[in-house]
Amino acid sequence: MVFSDVSSSRWMVAAVLPLLIAVYGLKRKSLDRSGAIAGIVLAQVLILANYGFLAELFVFFIAGSRITKFRQHIKAKIVNDYKEGGGRNWKQVLCTGGVAGVCAVLYLIKCGSGETWMDMRLHHHSTVLSVAVLGSLSCANGDTFSSEIGTVVGLGDPWLITTFKRVPKGTNGGVSPTGTLASIIGGTMVGLGHFIINYLCLPSPPPSLATPQHCLVWLGALGGLLGSILDSILGATFQYSGIDRSGAIVNEPGKGVRHVSGMNLLSNHMVNLISEIITALLLPALLYLLY
Repeated sequence: MVFSDVSSSRWMVAAVLPLLIAVYGLKRKSLDRSGAIAGIVLAQVLILANYGFLAELFVFFIAGSRITKFRQHIKAKIVNDYKEGGGRNWKQVLCTGGVAGVCAVLYLIKCGSGETWMDMRLHHHSTVLSVAVLGSLSCANGDTFSSEIGTVVGLGDPWLITTFKRVPKGTNGGVSPTGTLASIIGGTMVGLGHFIINYLCLPSPPPSLATPQHCLVWLGALGGLLGSILDSILGATFQYSGIDRSGAIVNEPGKGVRHVSGMNLLSNHMVNLISEIITALLLPALLYLLY
């Protein structure tokens, strides 16, 4: 049975904590009702699998929600369909957390419920799946930090990642030093959350031959950077960006809209999802090569 080794205390945390997070998200307008329901289910799955996964989701949700509100009056002028407060719906929740949820289910099936030290020798499967969860959520947080901070901080317009030509702020695929640094910070925060949980929940010290535990932090940083780069490449290539008559960036072609970059093939949700899948696959492979 998948849930046979889940403790009663973990069941209780899974029943109560996601509800509190959802209420907070609704009050802060970081989630709409559908997003809150999807978030509850996602958080419950992550809690049942590993508290480290919950820490990663918590960092992404709280930090991402806060950073989304940063200078939002400026973002509203730059992006035509900007939504105040974020207000993630169920599609956005699943596209940013669905990969982590699938990996958490696989973790439950293959490794059971509970935390383990990162160790490619003794705990290979749990380590690989843990790093996959880290990859998806650090990618999501890194991209959020990059887009939300890079749009409103820094001098001058960004460069389109595929051509290195200057493009207006808010253009899909636009990159800047500020946004790139922000993506690394966002990913690092996610990795640090899991790192702290391991030291709080597991007996110390870790096995002498275990994979260095600080790898969670730098893998998170790498996931944030890699996710931001992937998102930018996909956005510049397959996501439409144009300027309407008011000078705001729009994501769909239309009358009076001047094309800036990208084909109208993928939505922002799909770009996020593909970036997270790739990052969730690459980070465990990198860890395997190193350790």
